[in-house]
Amino acid sequence: MKRFSLMLVVTCLLVTASESQKKPFTLPDLYKIWAVSDPHFSPDGKQIAFVLGASLLEKGRTNQEIYSVNSDGTEWRNLTSNAAADNHPRWSPDGKSLLFISTRVNGSQAWLMHPEDSGTPTPEQLTNFSAGVSDAEWLPDGKHLLFSTDVFPDCGADDACNAYNDSTMTKGPLQAHLADRLLYRHWTAWKDGKQTHTFLYDLDSRKYTDLTPGNFDAPAWEQGSVGFTGSPDGKEVCYVSNHDPIEAASTNKDLWIVSSAGGEAKNITADNKAYDGGPQYSPDGKYIAYHVQDTPGFESDLIKLALYDRATGTRTILSDAFDNWIGDIRWSPDSKSIYFSAPVKGHVPIYRIDIKSKKISLIIDSKTIDAFDLSPDGKQLVFVHRGIAEPTELWSCSSRGEDVKQLSTFNKQLLEEVDFRSAREEWIPSPTGTKIHTFIITPHNFDPSKKYPLILNVHGGPQQQWSDGFRGDWQMYPGSGYIVAFCNPHGSSGYGEQFTAEISKDWGGEVYDDVMAVADSLSNISWVDKDRMGAMGWSYGGYFMMWLEGHSTRFKAIASMMGVYDLTAMFGATEELWFPEWELAGVPWTSPLYQKWSPSNYVTDFKTPCLVITGEKDFRVPYTQSLEFFTDLQMMNVPSRLIVFSNDGHWPNAVKSMPLYYNAHLDWFHTYLGGDPAPYDMTKMMRNQEFVK
Repeated sequence: MKRFSLMLVVTCLLVTASESQKKPFTLPDLYKIWAVSDPHFSPDGKQIAFVLGASLLEKGRTNQEIYSVNSDGTEWRNLTSNAAADNHPRWSPDGKSLLFISTRVNGSQAWLMHPEDSGTPTPEQLTNFSAGVSDAEWLPDGKHLLFSTDVFPDCGADDACNAYNDSTMTKGPLQAHLADRLLYRHWTAWKDGKQTHTFLYDLDSRKYTDLTPGNFDAPAWEQGSVGFTGSPDGKEVCYVSNHDPIEAASTNKDLWIVSSAGGEAKNITADNKAYDGGPQYSPDGKYIAYHVQDTPGFESDLIKLALYDRATGTRTILSDAFDNWIGDIRWSPDSKSIYFSAPVKGHVPIYRIDIKSKKISLIIDSKTIDAFDLSPDGKQLVFVHRGIAEPTELWSCSSRGEDVKQLSTFNKQLLEEVDFRSAREEWIPSPTGTKIHTFIITPHNFDPSKKYPLILNVHGGPQQQWSDGFRGDWQMYPGSGYIVAFCNPHGSSGYGEQFTAEISKDWGGEVYDDVMAVADSLSNISWVDKDRMGAMGWSYGGYFMMWLEGHSTRFKAIASMMGVYDLTAMFGATEELWFPEWELAGVPWTSPLYQKWSPSNYVTDFKTPCLVITGEKDFRVPYTQSLEFFTDLQMMNVPSRLIVFSNDGHWPNAVKSMPLYYNAHLDWFHTYLGGDPAPYDMTKMMRNQEFVK
């Protein structure tokens, strides 16, 4: 413990004069940050197109524009400039045009521009489909696009049918929802009889073809993947779909292939009853690389990298020797290796795997890499980097991880003016027999001779990781005088599959021991005020705060966001039933774990002042869970406050709602922990709806 504290003190004393002269991070600063995403090389490798996002706080919205830069970091160009959102840039096969998605006319549609035009190119609208267009991609002939959209299965590509409105009926928004089967809503949207289908669009004839007709999602929703892709010769499309009878209780997504001319589809992964997804054809057309899991129903099972041989129909697992989840994948141009990202010990590096030898090599570990692309000649990587004290920027390196270079500096001026606090990483012993990876951020103008209040943040998932990547939480609270700590206890990804899997069926067990061990260790640091420690958490982290209410009085104030409270009620109202069925070993009428791990069973022990935040459109963790929790807090006379975002789901809107979210936390923790006052008066914010637009 002495070594731990001494090292932190020495580190914190090494604050340069320039850092101490910077101003503390405040709420408006969060909305001055530029966000870089979605980089893609042109076919000749000379240019990179990407998306630059901005937050318009006063207008209560965000905006995205498309930029390009030479691959050596020269000649920056702003290719779009419009009040609508422009994103998802994709170079045409000949490199002369750039496809993108824009909300300029009739919702989300596909547009085309010619970057070689001088000045800001004048775009051309390609599609005008009433249901909108998502994730548009080129086929190799440059004359056809693939995209996905939500349609009525019996309408398919008949746009008039999908847009039909009986004039004899009441006009305006739908006043009711009807369902005949489960998964009738997802995240924040009701299905209302629609399914996501994959379409082919002919640029010459302007004809739409539904390639995946039927009463199922095809592609099925995939986090971080569009769920479909075309073969190198353009003759075949591979997509992800789940045809199990009760889709809401199944993770059995499969890869299906269909001719790009349409016709009968074939399931190529029917032998695996667990998840298959994220398909990518090899450049030589011989293989399809994809993600695979072994355990049906377990959405956080180890995600492996598999190879489907198109000639033989056989499957090979490439990543047997890798014990963490496989993330984004990119083929090398020679089809001999695959580059992939992965969450590993609080970082997200890039690796390369040889498809013959299965040898895995670390290419670059640059804190958190959110997205990357490989140049057509296989010699250069471009990637989006962020760190705890570093907002997203565009970087590059060689395909061997050498010659690392920062390409963009959109946030340079803000970083020079504002104190973005960096973190120290520590591994804290737990009675579970493991050491818990923990990040610690000290406040602005930190003085180790003083004591500061501390906020411990528990992540959601529960199977995910806190990583060394910029988040508003990591800077907002240190800017207001708080130490912030965030740890990766049992259930976190990035520390081997066993560590990740051990939280299942044990929601309040080892993970509780881990978090409390971290709290104990932090409380012994000389500059931590052990009498002013708070905690917060979102989703599973929100559940953990509710669990803390009935099991500990260590923290003087807590904040629970989008938390799970009554596990039996949660099962009956959430949409993805495979999650509670796996995590709690069955259904409520057969598994005792719904009662064992339900915070609602410990109401009489509630004592800690608690802020409760939820979203009325949260279908993953229905907002009634937070209403029940707040009611019980009030009935137990525990100081508590409820905030319900009426237009938000599991994640509040970044610009419309998050300013209130942050201010509410600062107001709550100031009241009970004594940090800096919140920048805005909560009463005025709510009366004026200043940020809730």
